Amino acid sequence: MSSGAWTVAAVAAVTAAYALGSRRLSSTPLSSAIVFVGCGVLLGPAVLDIVNLEQDASPIVALLEVTLTLVLFTDAMLVRRRDLRTGGFLPGRLLGIGLPLSIGAGWLLAWPLLPGLTMWELALVGAILAPTDAALGKTAMSHPRVPALVRHGLNVESGLNDGMVLPFFILFLAAIPGTHYAQEGVAGVFWRALVLSTAIGLLIGWLGGRLLQWSRARGWVAWEWRQVYLPAVAAGAYELAVVTDGSGFIAAWVAGFAFGFALRRFPAGGEKEDADRTAEFSETLGGFLAAISLLIFGAVLLGPALEHLSWRIILYAVLSLTVVRMLPVALSLAGSGLRPRTVAYIGWFGPRGLASVVLALLVVEEHVPGVELLGRVVAITVGLSVLLHGVSAVPLAERYGRWHEKAAAASPDLREGAPVPTPPARRGLGLRDRPET
Repeated sequence: MSSGAWTVAAVAAVTAAYALGSRRLSSTPLSSAIVFVGCGVLLGPAVLDIVNLEQDASPIVALLEVTLTLVLFTDAMLVRRRDLRTGGFLPGRLLGIGLPLSIGAGWLLAWPLLPGLTMWELALVGAILAPTDAALGKTAMSHPRVPALVRHGLNVESGLNDGMVLPFFILFLAAIPGTHYAQEGVAGVFWRALVLSTAIGLLIGWLGGRLLQWSRARGWVAWEWRQVYLPAVAAGAYELAVVTDGSGFIAAWVAGFAFGFALRRFPAGGEKEDADRTAEFSETLGGFLAAISLLIFGAVLLGPALEHLSWRIILYAVLSLTVVRMLPVALSLAGSGLRPRTVAYIGWFGPRGLASVVLALLVVEEHVPGVELLGRVVAITVGLSVLLHGVSAVPLAERYGRWHEKAAAASPDLREGAPVPTPPARRGLGLRDRPET
């Protein structure tokens, strides 16, 4: 039996085993992210050496790129304009002020703790570890006792910040000699990776959404093929940007916005929330692929990184999950009227996940000189985030929810109680499903 067959068998066994106990585990601190990453470490070369893809990394890269493309597209597709208008001060501040500050803080703190990396490699560390992953903090963002304003803000922020960090990531790569983007030059990167990719995403997403509604209005498209159509549009935007030497991820992210806008702007048959229903299959598929990606991450990145720990890497990982996230959040929410407990809650739940892993692997493909140290830092930070945010999600959500209920009763005009639009229903697997009722 080939090593590839053993890998597939092991991944299938872990997936099936978790599926059988998923409802029972969903009410415990043992999130699916912890299970899949932990099983990955166990099955990887650091322990059992069953999942070992060191000879050919292309399957890993392909899996993670497909997953991130689908997640970027669906996250952007489900964000509505009213999400940023009504009660939008929270995601607006987190994205417009907090995200750039997080990149800068990650860059500055890496300077004394990660010697050997150049200035722009340190900037890459800050950019790679800036985006948050909604799936790893699903309970914190969906718990009914947490005020709607906070749930809405965290949900919108995590759905957009991975796409918003991409221009920073590309420009930092372009500043490092020897990379593909450096060969393009600053002007080439700007026009191809940013402007052209954005234009491609807008065109494919808008046209894709309009064609789907046109077909639905005539009764031509079957429900099951309507579900399959969305990943096809996402893949088309990604690949068209890649073949034109642009950024496939930026194109897929922008295409998601245009696709969702077209569906809502041109409803077929008067059906409401069409974008949310159309994304059901893609969200479930994205959740499944994300779980598999975390298992592979545990096997091929986190396991080996655990064998080369240093106090500098551990300290930076801890600071990345605390100071680098929480201080920018506090600064961005200054004067917002939110209570300190709310600011602390929002600041803590900034888990790192899929986007950070994929961006780190893209750096590996670019043969950046300091990639070995950079990869270890990202792996330890994401692994620590999976553990800490997974274990703390349920108890902190409950505790914060109880505080909010008491505070709202004492102060009816509490800022946290401001009305917000009803967030789109998330039907994907996610990485921490709530118990069935």
